[in-house]
This record gives sequence, C-alpha cells and structure tokens, in this order.
Amino acid sequence: MAAGGTDMGAEGPGAGEDSGGLRSALAGLTTRGRSFLAAGVAAAVCSYVLGQADLLRVGLLLAALPLVCVAVVYRTRYRVAGSRRLAPARVPAGSEARVHLRMDNVSRLPTGLLMLQDRVPYVLGPRPRFVLDRVEPGGRREVSYRVRSDLRGRYPLGPLQLRLSDPFGMCELTRAFSAYDTLTVVPRVEPLPPVRLTGEAAGYGDGRHRSLALAGEDDVIPRGYRIGDDLRRVHWRSTARYGELMVRREEQPQRAHCTVLLDTRRTAHYGSGPDSAFEWAVSGAASTAVHLLERGYAVRLLTDSGSSVPGPDGGGGFTGSTHDGAETAGLMLDTLAVVDHSDGGGLSPAFEVLRGGGEGLLVAFLGDLDEEQAATAARMRHRTTAAVAFVLDGAAWSRGAEFGGTRELEERLRQLREAGWTALPVGPGASLTELWRQADAQGATRADAGGPAVGGMTGSWA
Repeated sequence: MAAGGTDMGAEGPGAGEDSGGLRSALAGLTTRGRSFLAAGVAAAVCSYVLGQADLLRVGLLLAALPLVCVAVVYRTRYRVAGSRRLAPARVPAGSEARVHLRMDNVSRLPTGLLMLQDRVPYVLGPRPRFVLDRVEPGGRREVSYRVRSDLRGRYPLGPLQLRLSDPFGMCELTRAFSAYDTLTVVPRVEPLPPVRLTGEAAGYGDGRHRSLALAGEDDVIPRGYRIGDDLRRVHWRSTARYGELMVRREEQPQRAHCTVLLDTRRTAHYGSGPDSAFEWAVSGAASTAVHLLERGYAVRLLTDSGSSVPGPDGGGGFTGSTHDGAETAGLMLDTLAVVDHSDGGGLSPAFEVLRGGGEGLLVAFLGDLDEEQAATAARMRHRTTAAVAFVLDGAAWSRGAEFGGTRELEERLRQLREAGWTALPVGPGASLTELWRQADAQGATRADAGGPAVGGMTGSWA
C-alpha cells in the first residue's frame, strides 16, 4: 500500500442506515444487555402473576434501559475515514513489519468511545485491538502494531473494523471498511560472497561478455555516417556497396545470462515447515537470484514444471535492461513467496525450456533424483555454458540428521559431475554461503585436474 494510505470509506459506525436496520442493532446487544432485557421481561411477568404494580415498574425500567441504549447507539452519527500503511509491504520470513492505522473524524461532531480492530491471519499474530477515546471534529488518531510470520506467503490485512459501544456496555455495533492490504512474506535471502568459479564465459569485468549490437566482431550490418562519428569506424566495404559513407555500430555490453532452476516436485522433497528441505531450496533460489541480479546478470527463474519468471508476455525470457534489477528481484521474490509443490514427476518440462541452448550459467536446486531424472539433469548441462547443482540429501532431511552421503546420492552426484556439473550435496542446516565457496573450489579443482570444466573456460561468475 502507498505511504499515503488507502481511503477505506468516509463513513463509519452510525454514519447511515445499516443494511440490517434495527434488527441488526438489536443483535448487537451484549450479554449484559440481554440479561437486563430478560430480567425486565421476567419481572413484568411476575408482577402480573403476583399482582405487584411496583414490580412491573422495576421490570419496565430493566427492559427499557438496553432498548434505549440500542436506539442511542443506532442513531449515533459519526463520519470517519480510515487508512492503513505497511512498512514494509514485502518482508522476509522471520522479520517483522509494522502496520500503521489512522482514523480521521471528518464530521463536525466529536465521536464517543471507539474500539478499532484489524483483521489479520492467525499466522501473523493475535488480532490487534485499540480503544480510541473521544476524537474531536477534524481530529485524527494514529496507532500501529507489528506482524511477523515464519512462513512465506501473501497475507490479507483487513478489513478494518470499528466498534461503537454505549457507556453502560449494553450494546455494541460494528462497522467494517471495505478495503484491505496484502503483506507479502518472501523467502529469506542469504548474502552470498563474490567468488570466481571456473566456468563463466570469458569477457570483461565480472565475467560479463560483450558483443556488438547485431553482427559480432565484423558488424556486417553498419549504419549511415553521422556528423561526429570517428572516421576509424568507417566500414569501407559497405560504403562501396551502398554508395554512401557507412560506419560500424557502437559496441554495446551484453548482460551475462543465468537461469536459476528450482525443483518443486512434491516427490523430491521431504517434510514441511520453515526448516524443511523445500523451504531451504526456495530460500537458496531467492538468494542466488538476488545475488546475481546485483552483480548485473540477466536472471530467469525456472521451475521443474517449465514455468519461468520473468519474461515478456509471459514467455519467460531473460530481462533485457540493466536498470530493472530491483524490479526483477521483487518479481522473483513475489513469485517465490507463493511457490508450492508441483505434482509433476520429472524435470523434462524444464529441459524443454533449456533445449534452445545458449542459456549461460545454470544454477539448480534439486531434490531427490532417480536415475532417469539425473540423466535429464545431465543433459541440461550441454545447453548451458556453466552449471552448478545443489542436490538435497532427502534421506538426511527426513531423519533430521546431518548429511550422511548415501550411496544413491553419491551415484547421482557422480553422474552430474561426469556431465560437467559442479554438483554438491546439501544436508539439514547447510549454509548456502559455504556451499557457494565449495562450488568455487570444486570448479577450480576440476579445471586444474584437466577434467570437464564447468563451461570450458575461466572467468568470474558471481
């Protein structure tokens, strides 16, 4: 929500006729009000049976008091406006966000005692309630509360409710505003160190390669000469062909590409909750994407189902602008905030997306792999210039124990490494920062040993 707040309606409790009319007002009787009304009716009946006129007067008084309170509360006219502001509207799991509420009395009359209540999901904490004393005409009251969730997701806040009560506590009426806001709890992002892995395409500056605008080194599609162009850039062959002075186009930097692959198969991950293997993988994918975007990469998030973010017209392509890093990071974090297990049985849809080749760096967070899925992942390596895989040890995560290195897992890692991957096992409580450094060391060792280097050349990638 914007910092200025969202107008939730100009009228509050008693501002107009309630849709339920007087019947809804009677339904607002509290336990005390209902008790007084029942006692009055009982006293009136007893006075008739016993013939006691004084008892009838007492009964009428007891019954009239809550009814008068209902009429007073129902006919009370307040005009109030409310707003809500989230700071921030996107927060990492386990961190707090503050919600600011503001009530403005836009009428010419002061309000009575008001109780302000905001609806929040139970995972964010208890429902906040505030008592607002008399608000003068044109006055305002501001209150705030904190929300926190260890579970990522999108959580609605609101609508805001105001409760009006009489001084005797006989009747309470509630009005709800229509607007609400959404708090997005994104995965935790772990800062990653800049390392130099064997494998990124050669180039200049932090592993970013460059190319000419359209046609490579020879630039066979030149443009017309413009005043001020360097004569050393004149393309004489095109000049002779077109009969006018032609120059080579300017060299333009091209962003290195990276695909972050997240395996969301339900059968590939064990357990649930903030400390589960799947949540670790989601957090790892978020950390990697944000880190590479900060390093200037064009990053795409890809899942096993073949869906990818971002992409023009939903196509899932790479981002093209060097100035949209923050926007792309927000889009990816919003996507990862709500990503869930897929019912897919394999990685083939993701492989189909990568079949075009030239994908640049591939960083994969994989769950349990059988022989078939490991072979599919191995084929992905040939469509990229570099590939790093973090393979979660499902057996260790299911036991809640430290990494044990089962024979099956070792076989899958060997299969990936033979295909050119830099593959590392991930056990419970593993640090992505340490794994990041290990991937750097493993890639360098493979290159020094003369094995299949990740990408086949040396350069900076992160």
